[in-house]
Amino acid sequence: MTDELAGRSTTPLVDEAMKKAAVAWVNVPGGPAYAVWCLPLEGALFVVSGPGEQRAPGLADADRAEVTLRGDHGGRIVTWPARVTRVRPGTDAWETAAPLVAAKRLNAPGPTADLVARWAAEGCALSRLSPEGEPVAGDALPDGSLAEPPRDAPPVRATRRPFRLHRVRRR
Repeated sequence: MTDELAGRSTTPLVDEAMKKAAVAWVNVPGGPAYAVWCLPLEGALFVVSGPGEQRAPGLADADRAEVTLRGDHGGRIVTWPARVTRVRPGTDAWETAAPLVAAKRLNAPGPTADLVARWAAEGCALSRLSPEGEPVAGDALPDGSLAEPPRDAPPVRATRRPFRLHRVRRR
């Protein structure tokens, strides 16, 4: 993977923001931005998605995405275009990156080796997002919040009337 990094050039802001990133907002063309946990590694961000892991619709099949990172103050500081590369099980890149990402996963069910094996068996996607292109930062960032209305989701469970031990009289 080091050969890929030889010709890469980014800004110091993107490099520093990636080093501190634990959460990134990833926007695949044609879809909304999703907040995903990520791991900075080898000058890129690694994101795991799929069954039993976080949702990132379209990321596994995408070749480009837009990544937004926050600063120490919690606000958006940089947005940059990323080249998305899917790391496949059985490759040298998988053997290097997957255990490192699994070791940093919070609340992981079981040992790291079992988690990596589950990702490979269940078809989870390990995506590598590397900076490519000019970042947008500072005054060039939008002034608004870019907040969207909540997405439609099916109800988790039907609501029931509250339990009452004694009868309540109506007035």
